[in-house]
Amino acid sequence: QVQVSEAGGGWVQPGGSLRLSCTASGRAFNTGIMAWFRQGPGKEREFIAASAWPADSSYIARSKRGRFTISRDNSKPAVYLQMSTLRPEDTAVYYCAAKPATWFSQTVYSPSDFDSWGPGTQVTVSS
Repeated sequence: QVQVSEAGGGWVQPGGSLRLSCTASGRAFNTGIMAWFRQGPGKEREFIAASAWPADSSYIARSKRGRFTISRDNSKPAVYLQMSTLRPEDTAVYYCAAKPATWFSQTVYSPSDFDSWGPGTQVTVSS
């Protein structure tokens, strides 16, 4: 069983930046994939980015490139989502997901690809 938790959400003005962090723990998580999704009001859960851990490979959804970046901490199962030039439409609950894996594909992941989820962290972009 993998436990996942997020931190770093909050309120930010349009044009601002925010950094979210995610940690995974559990005996099953020696190598794997960690990903970020978000779900806005009345919307489906949307893929943002994923990273292999601890391997050096990641993928960001095309619509998020340029404003969102994902990075990892190789000393522990942790990934970070740096968001910049935030817009009101980025307002959502941001979720981190993780799963043990021995390979990583640079592709859009689906929520159904992951069994372990954090509780989510709210990001609100408004003036």
